[in-house]
Amino acid sequence: MAKAALALVLPFILAHCASLLSDRLPLKYDAQSVGGPNSGAPLQLYLPPGDGPFPAVVVMHSCSGITDNTRTWATRLVNWGYAALIVDSFGPRNSRSVCENVDSIPTRVRAQDAHNAATYLRTLPNIQAERIGIIGFSHGGSSTLWAAIGVEIPVDRGGHPFQAGVAYYPGCSGRAIVGPYVTDVLILTGKNDTWTPADLASRRLRREPTTPVRPPSRSIPVRCTASTSAPCPHSPVPAT
Repeated sequence: MAKAALALVLPFILAHCASLLSDRLPLKYDAQSVGGPNSGAPLQLYLPPGDGPFPAVVVMHSCSGITDNTRTWATRLVNWGYAALIVDSFGPRNSRSVCENVDSIPTRVRAQDAHNAATYLRTLPNIQAERIGIIGFSHGGSSTLWAAIGVEIPVDRGGHPFQAGVAYYPGCSGRAIVGPYVTDVLILTGKNDTWTPADLASRRLRREPTTPVRPPSRSIPVRCTASTSAPCPHSPVPAT
């Protein structure tokens, strides 16, 4: 009886284990992975008018997945003359959000998603292969920090350092995200953000002796924009 029961449940256990493992492997991309804005494709490419070639920015969404904020930033980058590539790290892994369990899809793995996306971009004739940056928000901001570390670059898969990075309110608690960094990264976070406090980011970076940390020129208070039980939600905007 016990053996029969095990034979029934074992395939489900193995399938669950395989699903967990796949969430911890980087996504791979080819021409079939790419679509235009709002296409729902794993890679969503926004292009300025003209033939290019254009500098490009890889856009890493927050723990909530692709939102209006993600798309707004892609559009803003296009208006500045950049190609913008939104990387959907959740949809291909059958997930919509990881805000309740941020480690279910590790930021370190998402950094590899970003590098693989950039490697694909470098194959396109309308992209400037040596001028690709990265921007990320929250969970994607932490992924941006991982992507800036030299040993995380998948050189065996054609990876190169990003030219620059911007990390909006990255999570800096828990496991250290330490270098040495090979990409200059600007970290932007709100003074009153209680989810990803600014002082945690400073303390975390100071643990890496090769990473210079300059104090912020000013602290910007933030106000909350949605009803929540937390002291301040994770999408703050500058106070007015």
